[in-house]
Amino acid sequence: MTAGTTLINGTTAEHELAALQREHGRPLYALLLRLCDGDRQRAEDLVQETLVRAWQHPEALRAENFDSVRPWLLTVGRRLAIDARRARQARPAEVGDAVLENARVISDHAERAAAALDVREAVKTLTPEHREVLVLVYFQGASVAEAATALGIPPGTVKSRAYYALRALRRVLPGYASDMR
Repeated sequence: MTAGTTLINGTTAEHELAALQREHGRPLYALLLRLCDGDRQRAEDLVQETLVRAWQHPEALRAENFDSVRPWLLTVGRRLAIDARRARQARPAEVGDAVLENARVISDHAERAAAALDVREAVKTLTPEHREVLVLVYFQGASVAEAATALGIPPGTVKSRAYYALRALRRVLPGYASDMR
C-alpha cells in the first residue's frame, strides 16, 4: 500500500486492508512474536489490533513523505506490544482453573474466631493439671523442660499430661481433629 490510495467514507477500503495484510503481515507478526516472548496468540491479537489502527487512521497510511507504510505499522505494533506488556505487569497474574482446584483453602477471620472460641471452651473442660501444661507448652510456647521447671514436675509428666490433654481435646472437638495432629 502506498501513497495515493482511495478512501471510502473516511476509512481504508476492505481490499486495501487485505493487501496491507498480505504485504506487511508476516514481518509485523515476526516482530510482535519476538516482543511477546513467543506467545503466538498474543502476537496474532496485536497484529489484528495494529491493522485495526491502520483502518481507523487511513491518513497515516497516505502520507506523501514515505514510500511504504511498513515503518508506521511496525511502530504501532511495537507500541501496542509494549502497552500490553505494561498492562499485564500492572495487574496480578492470571490463574488457570487447575491451579485454583489445587489451591489450599485458607479460613477467613470469622472462622478463626469461631474456632478460637470453640478451643477456649474445650480447654475449660480439661482437668487443671492438663490445662496448665497445655497452656504453657502450646499457647505460651514453653519447652517441655521450661514447663517442667515452672510447674515443679518431671519432664516425662509434662509430656504425658500434654498427650492426654490433646487426646481429650480431640474427643471434645471432633471437627478439628485433623488440624491438631
